[in-house]
Amino acid sequence: MASISITRRSLQRVGKRPHGSRGLASALNKRNLPVDIHPEVEAALAENRPVVALETAVVTHGFPYPENAKLAKSLEEVVRKNGSTPATVGLVNGRIKIGLKQSELELLAEPEASPVKISRRDIAAAIVAKANGGTTCCATLIFAALTGIKVFATGGLGGVHRGGENTMDVSADLGELTRCPVGLVSAGVKSILDIGRTLEYLETLGVPVISYGRTTDFPSFFSPKSGFQSPWNVDNPVSAAQILYTQHQLGLQNGALIACPIPEQYEAAGASIQKAVEQAVAESEANGVNKLGKAATPWLLMRIGELTKGESLASNIALLENTAAIGGRIAVQYAKLAQNSDNTRQDTALAARPVVDTPSKHTRLLIIGCAAIDISARASPDGESALAVHSTIPGSVSLTLGGVGRNIAEAAHRLSPTDTKLISAIGDDGFGRLLLSELDKMGLRTDGLVKCPGRTSVCNMIFDGKGHLVSGVADMELIAELNEDKIANAIADTMPSIVALDGNLKPNLINRVVDLCSNRGIHIFFEPTSLTKATAILPAVTQNDLRTPDDKARISISPNLLELDHIYTIARQSESPKALSWQTLYEAVSQGRLGDDLADLASREDSFDGIWTRGSIHRAVHLLAHFQHILMKCGEHGVVVVFRLDPETLAQSGWAKSDQLPPNAVVAEVASGEAIVIAYFPALVAKTLVNVTGAGDSFVGALLASMMKHPSLFQEPKLLDDAIYLAQKAAILTLASPLAVAPEISKLR
Repeated sequence: MASISITRRSLQRVGKRPHGSRGLASALNKRNLPVDIHPEVEAALAENRPVVALETAVVTHGFPYPENAKLAKSLEEVVRKNGSTPATVGLVNGRIKIGLKQSELELLAEPEASPVKISRRDIAAAIVAKANGGTTCCATLIFAALTGIKVFATGGLGGVHRGGENTMDVSADLGELTRCPVGLVSAGVKSILDIGRTLEYLETLGVPVISYGRTTDFPSFFSPKSGFQSPWNVDNPVSAAQILYTQHQLGLQNGALIACPIPEQYEAAGASIQKAVEQAVAESEANGVNKLGKAATPWLLMRIGELTKGESLASNIALLENTAAIGGRIAVQYAKLAQNSDNTRQDTALAARPVVDTPSKHTRLLIIGCAAIDISARASPDGESALAVHSTIPGSVSLTLGGVGRNIAEAAHRLSPTDTKLISAIGDDGFGRLLLSELDKMGLRTDGLVKCPGRTSVCNMIFDGKGHLVSGVADMELIAELNEDKIANAIADTMPSIVALDGNLKPNLINRVVDLCSNRGIHIFFEPTSLTKATAILPAVTQNDLRTPDDKARISISPNLLELDHIYTIARQSESPKALSWQTLYEAVSQGRLGDDLADLASREDSFDGIWTRGSIHRAVHLLAHFQHILMKCGEHGVVVVFRLDPETLAQSGWAKSDQLPPNAVVAEVASGEAIVIAYFPALVAKTLVNVTGAGDSFVGALLASMMKHPSLFQEPKLLDDAIYLAQKAAILTLASPLAVAPEISKLR
């Protein structure tokens, strides 16, 4: 088994990845390293999205069961809520886990699993013994650096123990900060330690110590002040991220300690808890526990909990959740610096280079919807006038692949070949076998196609001589056979960045998917499909509380104007008081600066004037009570994108900068501090029209490909403009194609 000691060479080969690289887990496997990276974490790292490492020693040795399991889940949720992907690190059956599955997390939380406490010295032995273990700060730093994670959030850092000048009892955590270029966000060092000597030792090691707040007071775990000072302080995540990124640019191989004081509401309890700390330390010296090495800390924490009657437990949880939140925000800012720099992933001391030559199998985009066979009958121009007669007429008949979900998946796949997976139902019949064969030929994954009893979906359409749809019959009932539990397992196993749904799905399945995605912070995209199916998602967004400004789920929809009208009408009939509280958004469209700006835009753009006067903008803004982004496909009138930004995101986005605003966009802040953005994009001219059935699906697929490539797409005007242009180009290519999705879309990459 290969050594996993962190050295400069190992970091060159694995921990430092070029921007956009793929397959980190595959690279580790090639080196025979016993490391498993959760698909969600691997995808985030590959896309240079923010990731925060979390330790598990606090789970295995810091808290009693079942509070430890609850805490672990809570910390992951806090990280997600603050915009980052959590990577909880642990050892399961001798395998290093960067990101734990739920079952693995529960295993480590169970006392019966006999987990060991893993520091640097224990790693190799524990792997050979196939042990289960909780990683300390030291081991978590190692594994974070190994995989390129730049931020690690924990409770208290280890340090110099009291009397350490005589016993030489110094935590390995301190030395590890000299070898791992990771920002460690903590509430200082554990209050049972000698804080003064710990800070002196960190200075000797050359580790930056930065207090996170308005002063340089160094916190002491349960208290915001220890009586000692840090050499530096920052009071926002941007500055903290800049320090970490500057170290990265300089090629420095040490980490940094970012010390965050416990939240103010727990400050008063700190004094009484500190008295209990002193008593517990004295007792440990009297009974010899202080000489038991790593077993001393769990005993002290347990004893402190007893002396404070649980008060220390609540404070401990609060400070852990606080550092997880701050760590999540810092990671977001670090990712932005990395994404915006021309020197992303370029070290002066470490040469970055690709580590794999095979694409990752991780699914960043999961599309759940209908896969079908399209049978298209098109009248010849000469026979077009006879379409209404009960008789056959001359023309052409073709058989192609179709289905809204499949069409979207193909368009996204053609622009982002390794990132898309389709989940759909097919029958055990000739059409089902044809779908499997043709999808396999184009390289689109087929492992998400589920054979179900019944006929493969078929859409039989009749077009006039100009390619306009006249009528048709859609046999799409098979999609109702998709098993909810299988869908849930697919989402949990792959943890995609985006889940896209088409309106052919049953509302109960949509409800389940929206619930799962909202709990995991996964972006949801809904394509209404047709007028009758456009409202299929409404029960999910009204039953699941997703309308608050800090909702964890981002939901986007892409209706045409008629679908938008229908969604609005049905939504108004069932809105709750909470949804109606968004009435200020609706009123803002007609009143004040926003209304004036929109009227001015309508006077300059004839196509937008038609959309504005029919009330579509009012309806879309009102629906922001349920959705974050509404992309209106207006046909020959172009595209209108209406969305909302929370105050923090707005401040950091290009929409807050007047010099970056495009001429056809309007931005207005509302009473809540949020902003409404309304951006109009004129239609591109289609020179050739063969059929219109797949143009909207191609638009959505291309847009999803851009959203995967640029997670901050809606935050930057230029990125959004480029994405809509690409999506319209894809739609135009399909309008000129006899197929539901034009193969030429691949050339737009």
